[in-house]
Amino acid sequence: MNQGVSTSTDKIIVDKSRSHRNKAVSKTVRANRERLQSGPSNGSGFDKEMLSLYVASVLQGAAAMPILLMMIAAGGLYLTENLQIVGWLIVALVIHALGLLAAQRARRKDMTPEAVVYWRRRFLAVQGLMSVVWVLFLLQECQSCVPRDFGLYKGVALLVALAATAIATILLRYALIVTFAPCVALLTGTAVMAGRGDLVALAIVLSTSLAFLVYMTTRMRRANIQILSVQAEKDDLIAELEVAKSMSDEARRRAEEANLAKSRFLASMSHELRTPLNAILGFSEVMFTEVMGPLNNPTYKEYTGDIHRSGKHLLDLINEILDLSRIEAGRYDLNEEAILLAEITEDCIGMVQLRARTKNITITEQFEQGMPAVWVDEKAMRQVTLNLLSNAVKFTPQGGQIAVKVGWTAGGGQYLSIKDDGPGIPEDEIPVVLSAFGQGSIAIKSAEQGTGLGLPIVQAILAKHDGEFILRSKLREGTEVIAILPARRVLQTVPAVQETAAVARRRKSFA
Repeated sequence: MNQGVSTSTDKIIVDKSRSHRNKAVSKTVRANRERLQSGPSNGSGFDKEMLSLYVASVLQGAAAMPILLMMIAAGGLYLTENLQIVGWLIVALVIHALGLLAAQRARRKDMTPEAVVYWRRRFLAVQGLMSVVWVLFLLQECQSCVPRDFGLYKGVALLVALAATAIATILLRYALIVTFAPCVALLTGTAVMAGRGDLVALAIVLSTSLAFLVYMTTRMRRANIQILSVQAEKDDLIAELEVAKSMSDEARRRAEEANLAKSRFLASMSHELRTPLNAILGFSEVMFTEVMGPLNNPTYKEYTGDIHRSGKHLLDLINEILDLSRIEAGRYDLNEEAILLAEITEDCIGMVQLRARTKNITITEQFEQGMPAVWVDEKAMRQVTLNLLSNAVKFTPQGGQIAVKVGWTAGGGQYLSIKDDGPGIPEDEIPVVLSAFGQGSIAIKSAEQGTGLGLPIVQAILAKHDGEFILRSKLREGTEVIAILPARRVLQTVPAVQETAAVARRRKSFA
């Protein structure tokens, strides 16, 4: 093997850690999906998210409740002119501050399932303390106030506080009941015992409002859980798409690396096989031509001829594999120069003319005159032309005809067309014929089977020249192959600038 080639570049490099990461992500996605599908209907699977949202809402609306409490206290102070309401306000603000402190501490903690239960109880305890605040507010008395006015004030204040608490604690289950159920129970008991109509009416309104708000907050909490569920499903789908894309990219990368390693291996092996094969061809030719003396046994001479022909066929196969693998590995470099497509085609026709005559095949030429040169790799274009002509001669029957044309394309490029009247190719076999090592049914039945690399090499060489290859064939009507070079490959000759009469007179005056 060639020692100059780095073996590290010929290895299939596989990053196995990527597959491990894909498995981990897939496992997480499956766990999340199972959690969503098997979670209870009350949304307990989203307790962490709901509690986190509640903490965020408490901290964001930290100033709303103190403002409401101060407005209620200001109204009471205006009606009663009693400083007891100020004491009530201080107690309420202290309890509210405890809730804010608990929210700040909870935000900094990792919300494990155990922590979620712990902090929910803490927040419900704070709401229980707030229930004491509202019970104390309900027990406030005013001897100098009109009973109806003071009752109306307390009723309006409790309803506003009930609505505000419902909005603030919508994400904390049972918070509204814990906060106002004692107050409603106390008011109902007082109304029944006192027998006052205004207190009964207030109790009915407050209890009805509490029941309605509990119902509405429950519905809204379920709606929030549904939104979280949809969001989680969307996140899982995105994660699955990311996993699928990652796995697809990994599979494509491995396939590309495997294909590149295969091409490098073939190129290296083909190069190494040609060295001993050339020796076999050389010695078999020497023996067949009897350069070193006659072979007394004619059978041996026949064997040497078989060895030489088989070695020549094997060398052609190795050369084709080498060319294709070099192209696939990106190591096929073009040595471009200006050549005439018609001249190359004519030379290649001369090379296959002997084989065509043995089969009594007529080759007709139709070349457009005065065509400029094209900027291509001469060796590569000769290989393209010889491959196409050899295929045409191989599959054209005895006494057939081959038409060769070289001309202009509609876009200003040049084309080479080779058409035979052979058996043709079935339409469904054309993709097979154009693939590497692919052979149609006609080629398989033919006595002159090839390697199936000729047309793929032609396509690859034309692609390197930014050209195009077209194969048209119909069963029992023949085959036409067209090699097209683009207009930018054509070297247009610039006509000489004609000397005008004015320029001629000026030149003569200077003379």
